[in-house]
Amino acid sequence: MDIKRAKQEIKDAVEAYLLKDAFGEYRIPAARQRPILLMGPPGIGKTQVMEQIAKEMQIGLVSYTITHHTRQSAVGLPFIREKEYGGRTYSVTEYTMSEIIASVYDKIEQTGNREGILFLDEINCVSETLAPAMLQFLQGKTFGTHKLPEGWIIVAAGNPPEYNKSVREFDVVTLDRLKKIDVEADFPVWKEYAYRQGIHQAVISYLDVRRENFCRIENTVDGKRFATARGWEDLSRMIQVYEILGKTADREVVYQYIQHRTIAKDFANYLELYYKYRTDYKTEELLAGRWDSAVIRKIQAAPFDERLSIVSLLNSALGTLFRECFDQDAYVAKLYEYLIYYRDNQSVMMLDDVRALAEKDLEEQRRAEILTKAQEHTMSRVIDALNRFSLEIRGEMFVGDGALDEVKDMFGREREELDRMTEHTSESLDNAFRFLEDAFGESQEMVAFVTELNANSYSVWFINENGNDLYYRHNKGLLFEERHENVVRQMEQAEEMLNSALKS
Repeated sequence: MDIKRAKQEIKDAVEAYLLKDAFGEYRIPAARQRPILLMGPPGIGKTQVMEQIAKEMQIGLVSYTITHHTRQSAVGLPFIREKEYGGRTYSVTEYTMSEIIASVYDKIEQTGNREGILFLDEINCVSETLAPAMLQFLQGKTFGTHKLPEGWIIVAAGNPPEYNKSVREFDVVTLDRLKKIDVEADFPVWKEYAYRQGIHQAVISYLDVRRENFCRIENTVDGKRFATARGWEDLSRMIQVYEILGKTADREVVYQYIQHRTIAKDFANYLELYYKYRTDYKTEELLAGRWDSAVIRKIQAAPFDERLSIVSLLNSALGTLFRECFDQDAYVAKLYEYLIYYRDNQSVMMLDDVRALAEKDLEEQRRAEILTKAQEHTMSRVIDALNRFSLEIRGEMFVGDGALDEVKDMFGREREELDRMTEHTSESLDNAFRFLEDAFGESQEMVAFVTELNANSYSVWFINENGNDLYYRHNKGLLFEERHENVVRQMEQAEEMLNSALKS
């Protein structure tokens, strides 16, 4: 199954394991809560999935790469204790608490969450000395003499043997005590994630053309050659920072992340063309509604891969606008919540008190580790706004209803900024549609454009919230599945044209 389905399966299992009856006892006893074993190729996002599940379910997460541990750190150190049995004293070996088990208790103390997930990565690559203890842990949830606290679910991940020669096969006895989930790399699912994470559009559009290069691991006489989802994401971040610094990620930089020479060379060539088209066609001008007949003639005469690159550039620029609107909307909505609280409690508290409350909420949520980065940034913006509002009220010496009216005015300006951003984004989207209509009409390029809009959760949110007549018209009039497959085939046929276009 794909990683998206695997995430839901894990989430469902954790929810079932943590369900309690009327007596406060788990409906599935801890002894019957099978550890979940996630098996799949490296770099497909297993760790990120666990982080997402923990935040979405607001439970704790302790994560370990088990290959970094020795038997001593996992099981604990032995020590001698005197015990009496049947009237005689014996020297007995006991163990200090496992570092892993101790980390779970530390997490409980730190966050206040008494339930959570213990995630053990690379579980089937443990050392020979640690392997028996790890099997015992999976079977009995005990390291040494210390048991995993109730309410904590074991999720382990490993790589199939074809990806790692050092893996150890689990015996039937162990496998019969696990809930095993096999995961495969799936580009369409990763693509949804990529848009949410702001992955560079060049990476997304390239992999849309070369899906076979998304996740490839090959054994050659010169060693392993590979490209993984993790590599593409990390490369994307570096490209984005390089752009800020005015640098270009060339073939050697790409190879540092995509350790497959052929794929690295191919993507570097694509990226160079991507930048060239961005300069030639001035995407910002197109979104502002400024183009002439010369631009239309130029793109109509361009090869298919070039036309699709322009579509990708339009989607990229719009994607930034969609996300900015989403972030502003989240900020305005959260700020409104605190201002409503201020309005309802104005007789007993000042705006500074509300700001202090927001700071307390943020600190508590940080400590509980239940916030995403986006949510944390939103809260920080709200606190800054409340502080700014409070300073202005004190500076102008507003009190009572006058203070409330001033707060309403200041909030109104924040809301106006959201309206301005929304209007600008709507106009940009309309202009993109009109440009593509002028250039191509009802074409494969239009199919590709609308398909990407449908794949981006931020664009879907924006259109659902604000509507767009041109989107509805084109979305309704196209048979996307069939026509998108045709686009992909044409993209593949355009592969040989990339290098020649680069040389011209």
